[in-house]
Amino acid sequence: MMQGIGASSGIAIGKCFVLPNWEWDLPEQRIDVADLAREFERLYEGIRTSKVEIEQMKDELREVVGPDERSIFDAHLAILDDPVFMNEIQGMIERQYKAAEVAVKEAIDHFVTMFDLLDDEYMKERALDIKDVGNRLLKHLLGAPEITLPSDTQPYILVAKELSPSQLAHINPQNVLGIATFGGSTTSHSAIMARALGIPLIVGLDSRLEESIATGDVLIIDGSTGYVELNPGEEAVQAFATLRSRQTEEHDRLLGIAHLDTSTPDGKHLELSANISSLKELEVALTSGAHGVGLFRTEFLYMDRTRFPKEEEQYEVYRSVAEKLDGKPLIIRTLDIGGDKHLDYFELPEEENPFLGYRAIRISLDRKDLFKTQLRAILRASHYGNVKVMYPLISSVEEVRAANALLRESMQELEAEGKPYNKAIPAGIMIELPAAVMIADLLAREVDFFSIGTNDLVQFTLAVDRMNDKISHLYEPLHPAVLRMLRTTVEAARAAGIHVGVCGELAGDARALPVWLGMDVDELSMSSHSILHVKERLLQTTQRDSRNVYAEVMACGTTSEVKRLLELSRDNADGSKVRTAAGSE
Repeated sequence: MMQGIGASSGIAIGKCFVLPNWEWDLPEQRIDVADLAREFERLYEGIRTSKVEIEQMKDELREVVGPDERSIFDAHLAILDDPVFMNEIQGMIERQYKAAEVAVKEAIDHFVTMFDLLDDEYMKERALDIKDVGNRLLKHLLGAPEITLPSDTQPYILVAKELSPSQLAHINPQNVLGIATFGGSTTSHSAIMARALGIPLIVGLDSRLEESIATGDVLIIDGSTGYVELNPGEEAVQAFATLRSRQTEEHDRLLGIAHLDTSTPDGKHLELSANISSLKELEVALTSGAHGVGLFRTEFLYMDRTRFPKEEEQYEVYRSVAEKLDGKPLIIRTLDIGGDKHLDYFELPEEENPFLGYRAIRISLDRKDLFKTQLRAILRASHYGNVKVMYPLISSVEEVRAANALLRESMQELEAEGKPYNKAIPAGIMIELPAAVMIADLLAREVDFFSIGTNDLVQFTLAVDRMNDKISHLYEPLHPAVLRMLRTTVEAARAAGIHVGVCGELAGDARALPVWLGMDVDELSMSSHSILHVKERLLQTTQRDSRNVYAEVMACGTTSEVKRLLELSRDNADGSKVRTAAGSE
């Protein structure tokens, strides 16, 4: 048994194919001054051919994944045009008289080593992109064949030291049961693509086990837990095969309630919406019966490219989502970068505390040109659906007024240009900061709706970075202080008569449903795979009983007491369901 990190959910059982490592070991080659022109021509021809291949991969994926996943290859094209990377290669050819392939190999090694030394997961993942692009270029310079995956065999589990997006792009999901890699992370480009393709993926396996796995070995992998078993016994195979069947049956059973109205038995309607970042995720959300999109994370349109997306590019994406929703609500969050989200082409300042620094609405209000480009795109898309705009990380009334002023400016510009938009587009804010909670009554006068971002609100309320292993146990969404923050916010929204929703991990935790029903929120927005589980609980839970549970929860002094009460409530509901089913037989 081995343990990795689950990066794309699902269980796979089968024989594995171990992808050979392509390690380049090139002898030092010097060239004559007279050969410089020929060497540069070889380099440029290799770059041209590599670009053509990358564009072909983007086209091949057009019907398979969404635009966000395909944009990964825009980042690869950008590397081939990057002046720093190319100047490094050209300099070694021109000044040190090195052969083109040697210069490319040394440039790859230089940048990969530099990025790997940085204490930044995002930059470490970009090292893999450079290696991927560099290997493609080297392949053409050396005339080496592509490493190909088996296509005429039984479906297999792919095992690799690391897997590049280019390699993953050539995978046929029908042939690949699952993937296990020794490198990588849950935020890597490969992980993003695996999730989009619906392939179970485990990353971060112990490298000491690399020599233990060979092509033809049988593996069990669980992409949810990171569990891997090599050459399991029949008992383990049967156990996981049964678990996989149950998961499939459970999913199929829950799909049967996807079309039902999201109301409690005593008539409380609660909208269950999806958090998405791509069109691919939208399809899953709609299949799960989502009421709409409660959070469209637009920052993914800005990532893995060489420049800010133009208005037309953003407009086309927003319009496409709005039209696919066919009148269902679409809440578009404006650009939320900074903290742990960076753009390669937008240099953010070095900060001691980036999560408390230059990010989200603070960047938008500082870079009004970028903000208005996005607002114009959102407004234009609002003509084609039920679109709402939402500002992140609000801490003051002044910020809301400044953002709305720019929204009005954008409206006036579109009016003058004769471009249609919804003149009454709702504008709301995310409540993520304790400061916003404390002035929620004032903020409610300025906006049309609140969406409570529980992930950041918990972190800021408890001063806990949940990614810090030393203190992650202190990250408690059901802490009494957090519950009081939530209550204050909802009460302010109710008093002002505005819509109030909740997004973040806590919204998708079915255990917390009595809290939301007790508070009387309007909407829960969550990852698509949580919708049906929460919906099933909602259909069995009355608001009347939830209000009683909520009153007891708010009287608790500790997190453990809160959890105990909610778990007891869930057990009682499950018991009632069993008794009702038994009585009807």
